[in-house]
Amino acid sequence: MRFSAFVSAAAFAVSALCQTPPRPEQGRAAASSLRDLSGSFEALAARVRPAVVQIFSTGYAAAEDSDAGANTALLTKQTSTGSGVILSPDGYIVTNNHVVQGARKIEVKLPTPDPRRASEMTSPAKVVGTDRDSDLAVIKIERVGLPTLELGDSNQLRQGQLVMAFGNPLGLEGSASMGIVSSTGRQIKADDPHMYIQTDAPINPGNSGGPLVDMDGKVVGINTFIFTQSGGSEGIGFAVPSRTVRNVYDQILKDGHVHRGHIGVVVQSITPVLAKGLGLSQDWGVIVSDIEPDGPASDSGLKIGDIVKTLNGKEMEDASQFENAVYRLNLSQTVDLGLMRGANSIHVTVPVHQREDDPQRFADLVNPESNLVEKLGILAIELNDRLTSMLPDLRHDFGLVVAARSPNPPYSGPSFEPGDVIYELNGTPVVSVKLLRDVLASKKAGDAVVLQLERDSKLIYLPIELE
Repeated sequence: MRFSAFVSAAAFAVSALCQTPPRPEQGRAAASSLRDLSGSFEALAARVRPAVVQIFSTGYAAAEDSDAGANTALLTKQTSTGSGVILSPDGYIVTNNHVVQGARKIEVKLPTPDPRRASEMTSPAKVVGTDRDSDLAVIKIERVGLPTLELGDSNQLRQGQLVMAFGNPLGLEGSASMGIVSSTGRQIKADDPHMYIQTDAPINPGNSGGPLVDMDGKVVGINTFIFTQSGGSEGIGFAVPSRTVRNVYDQILKDGHVHRGHIGVVVQSITPVLAKGLGLSQDWGVIVSDIEPDGPASDSGLKIGDIVKTLNGKEMEDASQFENAVYRLNLSQTVDLGLMRGANSIHVTVPVHQREDDPQRFADLVNPESNLVEKLGILAIELNDRLTSMLPDLRHDFGLVVAARSPNPPYSGPSFEPGDVIYELNGTPVVSVKLLRDVLASKKAGDAVVLQLERDSKLIYLPIELE
């Protein structure tokens, strides 16, 4: 039964029950409608639940030893639980990054109606890729023929639409709750390009990573966080829209990580004062305030002062909406912009380019076998012409570029950042990955290591202590 049928059945049932006194045939019709409505929810839950899993992740984190009366950092074992949704029959699962972040061991428990088979339904999982920015992760278990759910189109959601949230709140396996879409595009922070689906369907700790589904059983969002004063659900929950989930999922499956794109423009929301001062034809919308020289927008003919009416056919109401739409685009895509330039309406097609400050821009150039520096927990690349073009105006023509780093480095001290260029280790020039590995191999736990590196055009020392 679709959403419109739910509303009709519920309205009919309420109307019939409110009449005094109801005729016998009205009471029977109302009861029948309610049974049909209940049966539809039952059928939906039965279809969705087999593809919703429970995730157990175990890792280590520093904790304060309050009993010792001193600020002694201890390495303690921590276990967390969350939810996930199976998107492919061969075991690819989407969840939240915070569910598996820093995990040394991940286990996935598949739902089963038979408690005697519980041990058979648990599988180890490996992380395929994560995206901290969107708080999404893809993990995989080695199974085939699994039940799956389909990603829906979150752009088609409407305020007031019925949705159901599935997961394992507070460890209660296979739970389902129902509510409505409170907002289709909630921006939590003014400068945050992310938009979330807000729902009053009860979401609690442990629901993280589980699906928010529409009445067709399609995943329209991944439950991510709540606003609460009590620690429990207060009817203000948020889910990552399925459009974002699809983008992240596809990129992780293809490359193992997520690239961020841009089109080389700066935009602002048009206000009445701005419109009056510039003599614009409208006092709302989006105006181009700057264009990156030699960037994709500049090469495509955009000009400062252009009013952006549409992006890929969708009307643009403010700068946040524009930035969020660009943020979700893949690098292989182009953007069709409908513009007002003076009194003329024009269309411009702009290719999406990779952001120069994208922390993942080096990840395609490495492989763990040849680029792993285990004692530092990094993947490093020897500086070459391609990297020099990506990092112009470096201080030296030698060194190692940090392409990626472990979230749990095997040393004590400050962290590396993707894009750092390592020049020296304890005063010795570093010209190759092999040399760096050999020097580190001669060091033992507790030894002090000071690396000279370039970060954001500045030379800094990174002092660490090996573990």
